[in-house]
Amino acid sequence: MPPAPTPEPARSAPSTGEQATIGKGLFIKGEITGSESLYIDGKVDGSINLPGNRVTVGRNGQVAASISAREIVVLGKVRGNITATDRVDIRAEGALTGDVAAARISIEDGAFFKGGIDIRKPDAKAEAKANTAAPAAAAAPEPAKAVTA
Repeated sequence: MPPAPTPEPARSAPSTGEQATIGKGLFIKGEITGSESLYIDGKVDGSINLPGNRVTVGRNGQVAASISAREIVVLGKVRGNITATDRVDIRAEGALTGDVAAARISIEDGAFFKGGIDIRKPDAKAEAKANTAAPAAAAAPEPAKAVTA
């Protein structure tokens, strides 16, 4: 039995190959988290958090949720704020009402979008941490010098 758990972590590590589907006849209310990509053709109400993965809202998909993922593709209807570490794609059939925060965004002709856009650099979090740490480090020696003097 020990060999069985070994393939599971190996299988779940490449998250790009696996994709779960919420079909047309399904309605999910609550929080969706996980480590694989998701295709939504049904209705979702709540929040979706799939870091490092892709969330695709299909043509029949209706989502009233905040979405956080690496890549988000909208072909259906989304109402809520979305955050992507890489890109957001709103296709011609898609409709998005809410704010977008992403490194890249694409809105095709014919798509509906109402909200704000915040374009973030891919390393914005790392830069923010470095900037907040640098003033604190610089401020610490100055009081030491003031006390010594």
